[in-house]
Amino acid sequence: MLDIEVIEDPAAAEASLDPIRTRILHELAEPGSATQLAAKVGLPRQKVNYHLKALERHGLVELIEERRRGNVTERILQATAASYLISPAALASVAPDPHRFSDRFSAFWLLALAARMVQEVGQLIAGAAAARQKLATFAIDGEITFRSAADRAAFAEELGVAVTRLVDKYHDGGHGAQGSPAGSPPLGRKHRLVVALHPSLKAPEANAAPANAQTANRQETNPQAKEQDND
Repeated sequence: MLDIEVIEDPAAAEASLDPIRTRILHELAEPGSATQLAAKVGLPRQKVNYHLKALERHGLVELIEERRRGNVTERILQATAASYLISPAALASVAPDPHRFSDRFSAFWLLALAARMVQEVGQLIAGAAAARQKLATFAIDGEITFRSAADRAAFAEELGVAVTRLVDKYHDGGHGAQGSPAGSPPLGRKHRLVVALHPSLKAPEANAAPANAQTANRQETNPQAKEQDND
């Protein structure tokens, strides 16, 4: 079982989005039969079998073993992954294309880059699993609080300079190994580098009061309040 499987086939994506089938995939993180699933999801075994066949047809669940119980053969199935992501490839005709525009301050370009990453890494995971090889990746996830928008802009500028310096230091631009002809192709594997920065989502307030006239008046009195809140 994979930790995460990226779904690229549109029909498989449609099958996985059905609420009942999503519940079945969740339950099949551990192997189970149609009879066991029927008790968990509260549906007749025949209906569960119908959904299982659809999921199996699209490669989202797989047969683990068959158990003989008298005159009946019980099929034990398991989800192919613990979690699933739907690749932009499933919506190929309307998927975001990072090459359409390039603006490092655009949230839409950031989304396009993230969508491409899901698609490409999903394909790499599938290929590595088929070849029984480990996929070399690296990621950093963290949070930083900026005192002001100016500090945020300065950080982004310095980060860009630092990344560019590292790329210049380690990038094989095609000079080849020592002794190789000039202009020979790089000997190493090309890697994609994406660096992203975006605001963290705000935690919902437990006792948040609905907006009222007093809040509106306060924002009108202090026109910078909204801008500061969005920083």
